[in-house]
Amino acid sequence: MLDPLDILTNIEDVIPYYQAVFSAEEQKVIGYEVLGRIKTKSGVKSLGAFFSDPSIPEEYKADVELRVVRQALAAFLDTDSDLLIFINQDANVLMMDHGEGFLNLLMEYKEKGIELNRFVVEITEQYFEGDIEQLQHVLTYYRTYGIKVAVDNIGKDSSNLDRIALLSPDLLKIDLQPLKMASPSPSYEYVLYSISLLARKIGAALLYEDIEANFQLQYAWRNGGRYFQGHYLQSPQEQFVERDVLKKRLKAEFHQFISHEKKKLEILFEQSDQFDKKVHQLVTELKKGNQSEDDFLLGLGNGLIDCSFRIYMCNEDGVQLTKNVYKQDREWIFQPEYIGKNWSWRPYFLENIIKMRTMRKGFFSDLYSDNETGEMIRTFSYPMDHERYLFIDLPYSYLFEQDGLI
Repeated sequence: MLDPLDILTNIEDVIPYYQAVFSAEEQKVIGYEVLGRIKTKSGVKSLGAFFSDPSIPEEYKADVELRVVRQALAAFLDTDSDLLIFINQDANVLMMDHGEGFLNLLMEYKEKGIELNRFVVEITEQYFEGDIEQLQHVLTYYRTYGIKVAVDNIGKDSSNLDRIALLSPDLLKIDLQPLKMASPSPSYEYVLYSISLLARKIGAALLYEDIEANFQLQYAWRNGGRYFQGHYLQSPQEQFVERDVLKKRLKAEFHQFISHEKKKLEILFEQSDQFDKKVHQLVTELKKGNQSEDDFLLGLGNGLIDCSFRIYMCNEDGVQLTKNVYKQDREWIFQPEYIGKNWSWRPYFLENIIKMRTMRKGFFSDLYSDNETGEMIRTFSYPMDHERYLFIDLPYSYLFEQDGLI
């Protein structure tokens, strides 16, 4: 690690580097993040550790940051007028003068020809030690000038979604460093799903950073990414690159992603259609016997012994009408304690009821974690009649063996 004193005494060797940000819509460079570097005898070194070191006084960081930003803004004077300029700001440093110094700097370059709506201020919310509402006021004031706000490092460290929502950023930067393996943990996917829902609610675009491999780019694309950044696309460089430098490659990769997703959806639709026919046939045969409700559920269970572990019925308000029939060591047991429970609070429950009532056929839920078993499952919902709806829970072991259900 570089000695902070060496950096401060050799501040004339501090320079900006630029990491390109690519658009999903146009597959071209839409802006650059400004990064600090220093020239040393052994080569150009990153200043990331310097800026993130809490033991270094904020004033020293501010001096180095100012040198980096001034050089970068001078370079941006000669670039396309729609190119965005992403500038990291330590919120603690920014609030030392309530954001006035940084705004004055941007105003200075506005006079020289850089419109304020090209600036994106990047804030890392979880490291801010001051009053979050005061920070929110400053950022809201910035927005009146057209300056955009991005919250950085989401997904890398713990982030408070309430605080992020209060800041109402224009962009959320999601760090994909935790996604080192092609199969991320389900909990990580749930965190990203929560963040994508938040982004949608507050009108923020998602920018995925630290993309180092093709599968990470695919993951970002599949999970609502509008912008992408990382070494897989373009490493930080001392000079700007051609805006269409990756257009051909990204078009080809996105085409592969689209083909892959379409194939998955087609397989899921086929699987759902086949399972619907299977359940329909079982239900039709069992109805002929004029059996009791318990015998009917037991008959369903025996017909679905290899693909289900829980079956029950609800009305359209989500109230459970029957016992659970539950598989335990390949034997079905009844769970009467679930009669009368209301499941309408579950996400999409009522929406799914309306879909069944309208389409008159069954379908799979998405993959989710079962509250009781803790394993990843899907539920197949099937309309019995206008008063009763059947729910069949399928275990992960079965889903794993089927094409397209994981």
